[in-house]
Amino acid sequence: MVKLNFEDNMENLEKIVTELEKGNLNLDESISKFEEGIKISKECNKMLEEAEKKITILLEKDGNIEEKNFTTE
Repeated sequence: MVKLNFEDNMENLEKIVTELEKGNLNLDESISKFEEGIKISKECNKMLEEAEKKITILLEKDGNIEEKNFTTE
């Protein structure tokens, strides 16, 4: 499975929301789309948390901004 970037994931999530809002799906299809949307939402949230951690690693030291490497594991 190809890992998509944040923007691509958000675009896919918007498509799912649009499909669900139209109301043309049967119950099984709606549940499947909802589950897919939840997975994408969690992935986006993870990406945002990682970005936030990277930003907070920027430290001011002796008047200079210092960037430290960030690892998620």
